[in-house]
Amino acid sequence: MLDQVNRVFGIVPDHDLNIITPGQSLTEITVRSLSGLEPLITAERPDLVVVQGDTTTCFAASMAAFYQQVPVAHVEAGLRTDNRYNPFPEEINRRLTSQVASLHLAPTTIARENLLASGVDRASIVVTGNTVIDALFEVTASEHPISDPTLAELAAGRVSPLLLVTTHRRESWGEPLRRTAAAIAQLVRDFPELHVLLPAHRNPVVRDALLPTLGGLARVHITEPLDYPDFCRALELATIVLTDSGGVQEEAPALGKPVLVLRETTERPEAVHAGAARLVGTDTQTIVAETTRLLTDADHVESMRQAGSPYGDGRAAERSVQAMAHLLGVGDAPAEYRP
Repeated sequence: MLDQVNRVFGIVPDHDLNIITPGQSLTEITVRSLSGLEPLITAERPDLVVVQGDTTTCFAASMAAFYQQVPVAHVEAGLRTDNRYNPFPEEINRRLTSQVASLHLAPTTIARENLLASGVDRASIVVTGNTVIDALFEVTASEHPISDPTLAELAAGRVSPLLLVTTHRRESWGEPLRRTAAAIAQLVRDFPELHVLLPAHRNPVVRDALLPTLGGLARVHITEPLDYPDFCRALELATIVLTDSGGVQEEAPALGKPVLVLRETTERPEAVHAGAARLVGTDTQTIVAETTRLLTDADHVESMRQAGSPYGDGRAAERSVQAMAHLLGVGDAPAEYRP
């Protein structure tokens, strides 16, 4: 899932920790990341370690750098739900990373306020927008042929309405995922023209919860995880997006797609405040009701489409590089992103 993204952007890693094993625990991910990164940082002696997001590897990499007294720049800093177990373990990962980082690259002004509220020095924060929007704009502007045959068929048939679903988060494992699957099955029964595209996460825990209900249902198209250009194309084709992904909450509004967030909390409240996204949780009837409204109320859809994205203008990477150069004393301070 990672290698194909590197290929799209022409990135050739110098090192691969190769830590993935079946059924690994968060402890094992943390330990393998720390033990793998320590000798690399010792050998390479970087001036700066850049970590992105809120994964366990993000936190582990920041600690590995801290142990070697190497400064850390945190891309996508300052996201918060103020619930340590939702999302799990991401909320604590990003909070701990903030304690270590020397430079906080906040995607929005709300993220900056979160950092200030937790005692981070204002001088170490730069609002950049989010690099996920840079990547999205770059890929959607280029000509990438569709590689997934199911997606290609949906695109050729101009299927509409199309519901794009991504769900995989740990806090939703088990019954919440099963409730989501039940909602999707109900929607397909209620709307004979509706098609659903579900790129199924490879984690067997996720598939065991979703596929018994959705596998084999007419007009529910289950694929392997899509490569990044294909996923961007799926977003462009979608009528509505149901997701528990953080990045998709940013990408979909940037393309004018209404988003229903399959979570109880979100660290990306900007789209909710703007009206581009709605928190619906994993209750079956709530998901059905909110999706039904979007499928039957054209004015409601249009209001969400027009809300736009507050997450960036495609220049977040440029501002981030400028901020890192300034931290290292080789460049001027960047201008901040102002949505």
